[in-house]
This record gives sequence, structure tokens and C-alpha cells, in this order.
Amino acid sequence: MSTPLAAPASSALVDAVRTLRTGQAATLNGVHTLGDGTDAFAARIALIDAATRSLDLQYYIWHDDLTGGLLLDALRRAADRGVRVRLLLDDNNTSGMDGLLAALDEHPSVELRLFNPFMQRKLRVAGYLSDFSRLNRRMHNKALIADGVACVVGGRNIGDEYFDAGAATGFIDLDVVVIGPVVDEVIASFQSFWDSDSSHPADRVIKPPTEDDRGRLRSLGESVRQRPEAARYTAAVRDSRLLADYAAGRLALEWAPARLVADEPGKGLGNASPADLLVGRLRRSVDGDVNEELLLVSPYFVPGKAGLEALLKIAARGVRVRVLTNSLEATDVGAVHAGYTRYRKALLKGGVQIYELRRESGARPSILRATDGSSAGSSGASLHAKTFAVDRERIFVGSFNFDPRSAIYNTELGLVIRSPRMAAELSDLFDTQVPALAYEVRLDEGGHLEWVEREGDATRVLRREPGRTALRSIGLGVLSILPIEKLL
Repeated sequence: MSTPLAAPASSALVDAVRTLRTGQAATLNGVHTLGDGTDAFAARIALIDAATRSLDLQYYIWHDDLTGGLLLDALRRAADRGVRVRLLLDDNNTSGMDGLLAALDEHPSVELRLFNPFMQRKLRVAGYLSDFSRLNRRMHNKALIADGVACVVGGRNIGDEYFDAGAATGFIDLDVVVIGPVVDEVIASFQSFWDSDSSHPADRVIKPPTEDDRGRLRSLGESVRQRPEAARYTAAVRDSRLLADYAAGRLALEWAPARLVADEPGKGLGNASPADLLVGRLRRSVDGDVNEELLLVSPYFVPGKAGLEALLKIAARGVRVRVLTNSLEATDVGAVHAGYTRYRKALLKGGVQIYELRRESGARPSILRATDGSSAGSSGASLHAKTFAVDRERIFVGSFNFDPRSAIYNTELGLVIRSPRMAAELSDLFDTQVPALAYEVRLDEGGHLEWVEREGDATRVLRREPGRTALRSIGLGVLSILPIEKLL
């Protein structure tokens, strides 16, 4: 059973972290926000390429696409340098990748595990039919740890849509790079998942690699870089300010206390106690301790009865509660939108302000960055960031969606950061960018929903939900009456 490796005494990464920490209190963490997809990818490449001893990664989704291929190739190259690589993947989204993963796992410096794996590799739906209670529980955590001194935590999976790499729809998302004592907490959480009964060595689940699989892994980086869309993206990564700032030792960091909030891995088997669940720890971070403002950003927002009561209770105290989620036209999961609509009117009647992100090309909000971001080829935008801020004082960044699936079935991970500057940036985003790039949902005098669309100085009030067609209304109507809310 492998365990965390101590950080090297000296390396480019360790020395850079040591320099950045000069003059800072030992209890504070250096946090750099990654609202831009290209910078988020560049940060991962930078950490993987700088590692000299260990890399630990856990992800819910890892696509076999441009960015997924480049990152797998970076891990293979790190292993070739003698870096120990441990990769923990949720098995729900690895379909079609067994050969490539088996070839990577065969490397003497790589260990690969699959969380709640499908024993039926080809017809996975058969697994759900015979083992639904286990396979319905997934590891939604997202973390990368380099040499035990720096990590990336947040909402992004690994795939082109998360890194502005030209996918049809680009996700607006948020990660943070962190150095400091909270990294040890992330390491401990990773190790608990690595050791858990839900994590299985890949070679016990998937077939050994073929020569073709091994050849594909060896040539993966080159074959990916030959794709027509790769040149523009790799150039954008190369020109990223983050890489330049990192190389020059001037990476901008927010120094703040932070703590990890995470589910215990037993949740993956339904064995975690309520005290071990992230949702309870998050609730204790805000419930009864919100005085002026609560901001929620969630792509999949289904508060449930308990969440509805909690938000209405907070709003009833005079706290300004604002929510940003996906509109019907921007969502990628219609069933979740159907679940959300059950609570929309009650939230509005209770004083909660709701904004629904518009799907559009061109300028898009970059979470925790007070400028407009634009994708590198995406034709539409969909929200994927998961964050909330309280009283312009503290902020959560992680993988937790405000829905029953995150609360009950999926394991989740994130950081609560006590940073007035970061919390204020999210508040400023709601004040300045969100009204222009999202529909404000309101109730008219008759209690009917309306969507306010703003374009410059012009305002348009829509009486019909944007993106709703007759056929889609039928589908959403069916979904809304099915007893599936706990699965959303």
C-alpha cells in the first residue's frame, strides 16, 4: 500500500514555494485563482512538469481528447523522469479508455486506481441493473498535488470543455492553486480515498495493454499536437501569463487561512455517518453565521426542501441572497433543470434573487476575475463553477453542486478560504457582470415568472422561459413529476 512521499529537500518547485512563502505566517496559505480555462490547464502542466518526486491526482472525468491527451502525456513524461504518479479516477467516465489507461498503469512509476469500477467493461448499463446502489455513488472530487507542496482544487474535470480548448460549449469554471498548510489536508484526503474499499487497482479490473495500446501511449503527445486545433491552443498555453509569472517567481497569491471540507470515502459505499459528510460541514460554515450577504454559484442547483427552508430562513433575516445557475438554454442536464424549477417560485417569493446564465458566444464572465473572458473557439457558454461567498469575508471553492446528488451520493471536496478580497470579487461579479450576461428571474405582479435580459442600456422582459420549446416543455414536464430528485 503506497503512502504519501515527503517533499524533496530542494527542487525548482519546492524552492519556488519556499521563496513565495518568505515573510508569510506559517498558518497562511497562498491562493491563486484560476477563472480562465487556458490558465487552469497551464497551471496543471506547470505543476506536472515541475514535479521531481510525486504527483497525486483524483478526478471524476478524464476525457480522451486534446487536453486529456496532453495531460496524460505529461504524466507519462513525469513518470519517465522517475516521478511517482498516482492517478485515482472515478470509473463512471472511463469508457473506451481501458487500453490507454492499462498502458499507463504498466509504467513502473505509475499506480492507477478506479473508484467504484464497473466489472462489466463493455455493456456498463448491465452493471447498473445488477449493482445500482454501489455504482450510483461516484467520486466527484477534483485535485492535483505536486511534490507534496502545491495543489490545484476546484470544479474542473479534465477535458476540452473545461479548458476553453474549442469545445462546442465551453464551461465557465473555477479552480485555485494553493500552497501552504492546507495542502497537507488535501494530501490526507487523497490518501484516505486511495486506501478506501471503493478504490481498486486498475490491473484487477481492466485487461493488460496490447502493443497497440503501448504504442499509442508513447506517441500520444505527438499525435495530439498534430491535430489542427492543437496549435492555437498550445500557443495560448505557452503565452499564458500564469506560466510567465511562475517562471519569474512573481505569481500573484492571496495569503489567507483556509481549511479543507471533504466527504469521507465511506460515502462511496453508503457507509459514511452524517458527521462525515461535506454538506454538514458546509452548512456549519454558513448556517446562522450569515449577516449581510450570501452568494451561491452552482450549475446544478436543486436545493431540496431542506435547502429551500435554509435559504428562505436566511433571506427572512434581511440577508441578501443571490444565486447564479444555468438557464434552460445553457444547461447540459435537463433533468436537473426540471428539478430546480420546482423551487424557483418559492425562492423568489421568499426574497432570493436568481440569475440564470445565458448561452451565448462572445464575452463571458470569468469567475473571480473582474474582466470578461472569451473562449478559444466555444460557440456557447455553460456554468460549471461551484462556489459561494458569505458576507464578503469567506468563500468556498470546490466540486460541490447544490443538489441532492452532491449531498447524498457523490463524494465531494473543496476549500473554505477566509479572504475578504476573494469574497468581494464574487460580490462585485454579481454587481457588474452577472446582470448583463444572465437573465434576472423575477415574479410579475400576477406572480408569474419573467426573465429580464439586459443588453447595454436596453432591457427586455421575456414572459416565456428562454430556450423552452413545445417539445422540451413536454420532456421537462415528464421529468418534473418523476420521483428522481435524490438522483439529480
